[in-house]
Amino acid sequence: MPIDATQLYDDQNIFAKILRGEIPNRTVYEDEWALAFHDINPQAPEHVLVIPKGAYVCWDDFSAKASEAEIAGFVRAVGHVARTMGLVEPGYRLLANTGFDAHQEVPHLHVHIFGGKPLGPMLVR
Repeated sequence: MPIDATQLYDDQNIFAKILRGEIPNRTVYEDEWALAFHDINPQAPEHVLVIPKGAYVCWDDFSAKASEAEIAGFVRAVGHVARTMGLVEPGYRLLANTGFDAHQEVPHLHVHIFGGKPLGPMLVR
């Protein structure tokens, strides 16, 4: 169910539990700023989620409250994961949903990296 991205951070969300080690994941990459892991319901042959280690509900929350180091570290982690997965040359898609209309389901900022096949145009209707 989509969430209200203007609400306070809920430390019981699934990604917070993954960060605390309460729920297992298939880690692709981890550093001091971010954790990247395979999506449990992949929508493409390659589908990885990258989450910041800080408690941010969505992109808006992150861009307004995160430190310069957190922002740089997170963005660099996303790029590192795409390069490591070999997705730069064939191409990949990044997606970060925010709020109801975008159908954000977990109240923790996350970026989807999709790749591994031609993804087609992005259509909004």
